[in-house]
Amino acid sequence: MCCQIRKVNPLLKILEDVDAWVTGLRREQSLSRAKTYKIELDYERGETIKLNPLVDWTSEQVHDYVRENKVPQHPLYGRGYTSIGCVPCTRALENGEGARAGRWWWEGAGEKECGMHCRI
Repeated sequence: MCCQIRKVNPLLKILEDVDAWVTGLRREQSLSRAKTYKIELDYERGETIKLNPLVDWTSEQVHDYVRENKVPQHPLYGRGYTSIGCVPCTRALENGEGARAGRWWWEGAGEKECGMHCRI
């Protein structure tokens, strides 16, 4: 419910007035994102066009792009965070954990999504 209130509902309000939205989804992030396309119709949001330009990028390609283009990074990335959300739902990774293990860390293993990109 926290994500619904703080992320999903505000997104829905913004998307009411647009024809398309752009995400940073990447297929390698999780199994639930593995079949994501570069261009999709977001049926859950009034058939809004959803553009996922980074969908086939690897983590290494993202890091290379950030470094080569001097893209500012959130300081938490330097402290072991690889997926950043709100304070209670995010922590730094422990050694050997997957890139999204720090999100909703108290829940068991498996797919973890907030509801922005799929219905929960």
